[in-house]
Amino acid sequence: MTSSLAVFLPQNPASVLVEIIGTQGSTPREAGTFMLVSADDIWGTIGGGQFEFMAIANARAMLEGGGLAVMDIPLGPEIGQCCGGRTQLSCRVASAEIIADLRRRLEGEAQAFPQVTLFGAGHVGRALAVALKPLPVTTLVVETRQAELDVLPDGIERRLVAMPEALIADLPSGSVVLILTHDHALDFLIAWEALARSDLAYVGMIGSATKRATFAHWLAREGGAPSLMERLTLPIGGTTVKDKRPEVIAAMTAAEILTTLAAYRVRSST
Repeated sequence: MTSSLAVFLPQNPASVLVEIIGTQGSTPREAGTFMLVSADDIWGTIGGGQFEFMAIANARAMLEGGGLAVMDIPLGPEIGQCCGGRTQLSCRVASAEIIADLRRRLEGEAQAFPQVTLFGAGHVGRALAVALKPLPVTTLVVETRQAELDVLPDGIERRLVAMPEALIADLPSGSVVLILTHDHALDFLIAWEALARSDLAYVGMIGSATKRATFAHWLAREGGAPSLMERLTLPIGGTTVKDKRPEVIAAMTAAEILTTLAAYRVRSST
């Protein structure tokens, strides 16, 4: 499967848009989920399994002049799945107008993604930037060192600044702040600014129990309320998995962020 829509479309000028338009009961994905299917490739997924294989086969039949415009698929023993629900699919040959609408839809969704700002592009920062890239968040990596930004993978937004802590004030409400710089003093300054805001969804800092105690002492010395520590996740990624490889920390932290953002959305909607 081609990972990028920008790559898929030029390589697959003829494709079918398959979209979930209705669901009943337990289903792998919700209404509005879609994928593009060409003769040799697909982009996206509607949930996998036998019902997706059926949709792909139908889409390819459409490209050859056959196929169904609407599919109503039971997700039970009839097709060898055990979800138990039912899904209706719309299948349309992807015209230029449909592709344009699809691009606008994706751009609109991306604009609503929560902002995740990574302060620091060292080993864990780079691993986190990669782990977050395919997730429904907008990621910005901030560094004081150009050399660290230069080795980030392509497609990751980055910014070189002299005073990273000054960026905290401009972050949108509901943002995620991850503090992973090479300098503990800088970490503390960024955390001070972040914890001064009560509208951020998550403030996390890489470190250990010792670093947490050191920061708590520093915070108290600077006049910060002890309750601020309750809003700081330190260490990030939890303590259940003891593996300290950057990729493992990044995976655990990404899961932690998604969980926190989901809880934040619930709180904000009530």
